[in-house]
Amino acid sequence: MNETSGESVGVSSLETSLALDSDGTRIAQARHLAAALLAHAREDHGIPVIAIAVENAQLIVSELVTNARKYAPGPALLHLRISDGVLQVELWDSNPLAPVAKAPDPERVGQHGLEIVAALAQSVLVEQTPLGKRIIANIVLGAASP
Repeated sequence: MNETSGESVGVSSLETSLALDSDGTRIAQARHLAAALLAHAREDHGIPVIAIAVENAQLIVSELVTNARKYAPGPALLHLRISDGVLQVELWDSNPLAPVAKAPDPERVGQHGLEIVAALAQSVLVEQTPLGKRIIANIVLGAASP
């Protein structure tokens, strides 16, 4: 699956990318891309993917893409890769400022994206790059070990 141009050319590997426009029109497309990659991994490669992993992946992708479109002025790229039973969600954007989780506040409306991503992912890493930043969230696809 390769969607760097925004056009699906089929699912043939365990990774895919989607270039994101600055107007935010690809948020739903990014969620569907994550679900399609996980379905491909399960159906065509026999990789165990539990339902909650698909839901978590779609929510994490949605939060990361939404925040990139909201806070980064330029282009962004979503890259999804499956390896060793883990989905790695990478989001590159042009804003060099790292997101900061806010203190819990039940009265706050919005700005919970990083909290949501950190709660659902196995791990989250934020790295500055020469042109902005990269956020990496890893999601375990099968049942977690006891």
